[in-house]
Amino acid sequence: MHISIFELFSVGIGPSSSHTVGPMRAAVTFLEDLDDAGKLDRTFRLRAELFGSLGLTGKGHGTDTAVILGFEGEHPESVDPFSVAERLQRVYEQKKLRISGRREIVFDAKTDLIFHRKEVLKGHPNGMRFHAYDEFGEIGAEAFYSIGGGFVVREHELKEDQKARETAEVPYPFDTADELIGHCNREQLSLCDIMYANECAQCPSEEVDAYLDLIWKTMQECVQNGLHNTGTLPGGLKVERRAAKFYSKLQLHPEAALRDPLTVIDWVNLYALAVNEENAAGGRVVTAPTNGAAGIIPSVLHYATRFHPRKDEDKQVRNFLLTSAAIGSLYKKNASISGADVGCQGEVGVACSMAAGALAEYIGCTPDQIENAAEVGMEHNLGLTCDPIGGLVQIPCIERNAMGSVKAINAARIAWRGDGDNFVSLDKVIRTMLATGRDMKMKYKETSRGGLAVNVVEC
Repeated sequence: MHISIFELFSVGIGPSSSHTVGPMRAAVTFLEDLDDAGKLDRTFRLRAELFGSLGLTGKGHGTDTAVILGFEGEHPESVDPFSVAERLQRVYEQKKLRISGRREIVFDAKTDLIFHRKEVLKGHPNGMRFHAYDEFGEIGAEAFYSIGGGFVVREHELKEDQKARETAEVPYPFDTADELIGHCNREQLSLCDIMYANECAQCPSEEVDAYLDLIWKTMQECVQNGLHNTGTLPGGLKVERRAAKFYSKLQLHPEAALRDPLTVIDWVNLYALAVNEENAAGGRVVTAPTNGAAGIIPSVLHYATRFHPRKDEDKQVRNFLLTSAAIGSLYKKNASISGADVGCQGEVGVACSMAAGALAEYIGCTPDQIENAAEVGMEHNLGLTCDPIGGLVQIPCIERNAMGSVKAINAARIAWRGDGDNFVSLDKVIRTMLATGRDMKMKYKETSRGGLAVNVVEC
C-alpha cells in the first residue's frame, strides 16, 4: 500500500486541512461530477450539509468559506487567499454563487449551508452531504468524508480507496516500520532512498524532484509571510499575531546565541509561530500532514538548513521531506492523521514524529536511529487532545506547533546519541496512538466541547 508525497504534502489555504482543504476539494469534486453527468447546466440550487466535527467547529475552521469557494470552482492549491474576503462578501450580500466560475445561481448561506451539530455520518466524524436541484427537484446528491490532511473520499470509496492503494506497484512496498527498515537493511538504502524509489515508480523523477522543491519553496514563503504580517487573527478571540514582533526582537540581538545557546530554540519557536499564524489567518500553507500541524516540519527543516547547513542542501531538503513522508504514510495507513478521529496526537503528534525522523536522517543517523527518533516523537505526544477554543485553529494550536517542533528536535538528538535500539518500536507506538484515540472521549476530538474550549471564557 503506497501513499505518495503528492498526497501527504499538499498546498492549500488555512486554517484546517480537514475542515477547509478537504471540504473545498469535496465541493469542487461534486460539481465536476455533475458536469461529467451533464447536469451542471441544469443546476438551479445547491445545498450543503455538514455533520460531526464539521458541524460543531466548521464555522470557526472556515468550512463555510471552503464549501462556497469549492462551489465556485476553486481548488485549495490555486485559490487566491487575498481574494477570499471580497468574494465571500459578494456571496453573502447578493445571495448568489458563480457555480464552477460559469454562471450565477441563487444561494442563501442561511438555508443552503447547514451545520448539523448533533448528527454524525457513519463513515467518519468529518462528514458532509451535497445536494443539487433543478427547477423540478433533486438531480444529484453525494456524501463525502474529509479524513484528515486534506484527503477526501466519497462514501462508497472508503473501502475501495484502500483496495486501490494496495494494488499500486512499487519496488519496495511497506505497510509497517518493520518492513520499511527491513528494506533499508537488506538493500543498504536509507528511508529516503526507499521512498524516492517508490515515488519514481509512479511518477518521473523530474516531477518528483520538482514537487519536493515546490513544497519547500511554499514552506519558506509561508515562514517569510508570517515573519512580516501583523494584526489580529480572524475570529472572536481577537488573538494578536506575535511572530513579527518576536522576529524584530531576535534581529536586534544577533549575538545572543553566543551568550545563550538556547536562543536557537527561539528561532525554532519563531518559525512554527509564523507558519501557524499564517494558517490561522487563512493564508497559503503546506498541509504537513495537516494544517493544524503545518508549522512543525517547516520549522524543523528551517532549523536544519540554518543551523546545520550542508553543501548539497537541495538534495538534503528533498531527503528530509521524503523521510518525513515515509513516516507519515505509516500513520496514515495504520492509524489516523485526523484530529476529529484520534485527537491532536494524530496531527501535532504525527507531525512531530515525522519531523523527528526526518531530522535524524538529515544529521546522518542510521535507519534504526531514524525509527527511534520517530517513535520518541510520538511516544511523548500520546493522549494529546484536540480542544480548540471557539472552534478556531489558534489556541492552543499555534503554540502547540512550536512545542512540537522543539520536541521533534530533542527526539532526533536522543536517537542520535543512541545506537538505534529502542524498547518501544515505531509500529507499537502507532498502534498505541490509534487505541488511545479510540478510547478518547469524543468531546476531546475537535468538537470544542471539552478541555480548554470549555474552561477558557471566549472574549
